[in-house]
Amino acid sequence: MARRAGSLGHLTLNRPRAINALDLGMIELLSDALDAWESDTDVDLVLLDGAGERGLCAGGDVRSLYDRIADGHPEDTGVFFRAEYALNARIAEYPKPFVALADGITMGGGIGLAGHAAIRIVTERSKLAMPETRIGLTPDVGGSWLLARAPGRIGEYLALTGAVMDASDAVYAGFADHLVPSASLDGLREALETRADPGSAAEIVLLFDETPGPSTLAAAQSWIDAAFSADTVAEIVERLRARPEPEASAAADTLAELSPTSLAVTLAAVRRARDLPDLRAALAQEYGLVMWFAHTQPDLVEGIRAQLVDKTRDPRWQPATIAEVDSDAAASALAYAPALPLSGAAAQ
Repeated sequence: MARRAGSLGHLTLNRPRAINALDLGMIELLSDALDAWESDTDVDLVLLDGAGERGLCAGGDVRSLYDRIADGHPEDTGVFFRAEYALNARIAEYPKPFVALADGITMGGGIGLAGHAAIRIVTERSKLAMPETRIGLTPDVGGSWLLARAPGRIGEYLALTGAVMDASDAVYAGFADHLVPSASLDGLREALETRADPGSAAEIVLLFDETPGPSTLAAAQSWIDAAFSADTVAEIVERLRARPEPEASAAADTLAELSPTSLAVTLAAVRRARDLPDLRAALAQEYGLVMWFAHTQPDLVEGIRAQLVDKTRDPRWQPATIAEVDSDAAASALAYAPALPLSGAAAQ
């Protein structure tokens, strides 16, 4: 839902029963609104939020992705991802201040919207994550760009395990800028709409900002860095098993449940993203990886089936263990690079 309120362009994701999961129609409406407002001199600020009390956005509509692949049409998946990634880049490069309220659940595709905004706000209810390895995929929507720039090896940890960040963790990891209590969000919206100074969005947010509490990620930095700096997933698991911290053992248990192929590819993707020049380059890399999974790997369909379709939570990964993953899997995935047209304001 797109509407103007004074000089504020207000975007609201409006699928609350699905925690505002993104489908292609929503992406196109968001893109159209941003195109229109860029040349509208009466709009000088954009605000993004989500309808309902559960969250900004639970992610992309992976059920539709499952249907396309299962029906034998993996080529159709590119349409959705090209449009989504173009929108991610559009938000990051938007010439007017873009404020995102990542209140509640903000995961996967939700990170692609909020994580690249100029002003990123979380609340005490926020739960942020890139959980793609749980469905046999790899972090995308520019997530690898954010993960690669997290402190130390926090990026590898979050990418591989899909661990959930609270507000303090999100600020520490570089996924958010400000903590605003959820009770203050209506006041913030009103202040952004009625502000006297059109250039003062950042100052207005600071009026509502509170200092985050201690970050659990910061407290765990030492053992995360020690384990997730290893060269391979197998070595990471070995180091985690050798650590005395119970959280390290729990992380190893989590990795044992996830797609081994996804883990190997994700580790390589985050590390390669550290050397990429910008977000667009990361999105192009992610597009190739997602197409590789959609066109060549059984784990994506199987992961979505187990987690979201049948909800049996019993994915049968192929291969089933980290030791069985082809040593060239990550290199093959990174070399799979279909064109991603992001030169314009929207996907072509």
